[in-house]
Amino acid sequence: MSKTSVKISMISPPGDVVAPERFSTSDQPSGVPQVFLDARLVRVKVFCDEQKCPLEEEIDDDDQRSWHWVAYLPDSSGTDVPVSVLRMVPFPHEPHPNGYSDPDEEPYFKIGRVATLASARGKGISRKLSEEAFGWLATHQSELPSGWKGLVLSHAQVDVEQMYEKLGFVTDVKLGRWDEVGIEHLAMWKRLPTLEAHN
Repeated sequence: MSKTSVKISMISPPGDVVAPERFSTSDQPSGVPQVFLDARLVRVKVFCDEQKCPLEEEIDDDDQRSWHWVAYLPDSSGTDVPVSVLRMVPFPHEPHPNGYSDPDEEPYFKIGRVATLASARGKGISRKLSEEAFGWLATHQSELPSGWKGLVLSHAQVDVEQMYEKLGFVTDVKLGRWDEVGIEHLAMWKRLPTLEAHN
């Protein structure tokens, strides 16, 4: 795979056009950005079809207020096909899964819904996509909620902890481990070097 064959698209928070109730039927909602539909396709294939997570939990209220990234690879006909996705959810957030809540906790973005199709794994696409998202956040603070100083949280599946470590994340032991739809998760943090930090 050549490095130039991967294409990445991003959309800003799409609003209530992607509200969960709009995806409750088999009819395709109108007005939904194609990038979000591509992200949903990958997410359903990985989380629902492969990992057996409930379909009704895949689209949630955070989708409306999140930034979404999708990586594409060309198929045999040269058509770009979505293969890897992630989203960045802005603060505020609910208490951590273990119940920990600190009213003075620094505002953070939460990286989530990170998924890559089985056929595209092992090619560094998820890492490239993550670095693209991190770079965009770090250089577009004027478009983000004020008060963010570069902190990012991942609620990572335990079996990809080492992947996140390679991206610079550090496991937070105090937040423990917990079960989400039958899959063990843990919390990991990363600090991005923002433009604000250099001013």
